[in-house]
Amino acid sequence: MDRSASTPREILGLLAEEDRLKVVAALALGAATSAEIAAATGLGGREAGRALARLDAGGLVDRDGGAYRLRVEALRDAAMAGAKPEPEPVGAGEGAGVLARFIRGNRLLSIPTARAKRLLVLDHLAGLFEPGRRYPEAEVNQVLGAWYPDYAALRRHLVDEGFLRRADATDDGGTRSVKLYWRAGGSFEVD
Repeated sequence: MDRSASTPREILGLLAEEDRLKVVAALALGAATSAEIAAATGLGGREAGRALARLDAGGLVDRDGGAYRLRVEALRDAAMAGAKPEPEPVGAGEGAGVLARFIRGNRLLSIPTARAKRLLVLDHLAGLFEPGRRYPEAEVNQVLGAWYPDYAALRRHLVDEGFLRRADATDDGGTRSVKLYWRAGGSFEVD
């Protein structure tokens, strides 16, 4: 199971059931075994076990032998994904249909091979980057990686098609070369 694929909506769904929320709270407060979790939550062993199994299947809990651990990083990743600005959708017509075929929620399913469709998707993704702001390569990789596993291919397409520009710079200490990116094209919302 790809445990990093939980969306903010899926995480909220897991936490929306009272028994699972109690188990998450117990884990967050240090309970680790089934017995400790049952005692901390006031749930019976069977109810606690069902909640743990569902949280484990949903990627919020890891099990190592008889001990359980809350995957705080999964919550953090979901919070970051939910906080990222969603690019404005392309208006009605073919553009919206193309995006609907290649994008589900905040995930790119695949990079279109047809250039016209790829340009629509790249324009949409360019909206993730604030005009006038310079981004270090690591941040560009993180933003694009949240959308698609091959963030390097996306970054290359965005640069090649003129949506992003790239330049070498030195870090604050002047000792290390870094690549900086900034938005150079794409659709902009005008008020």
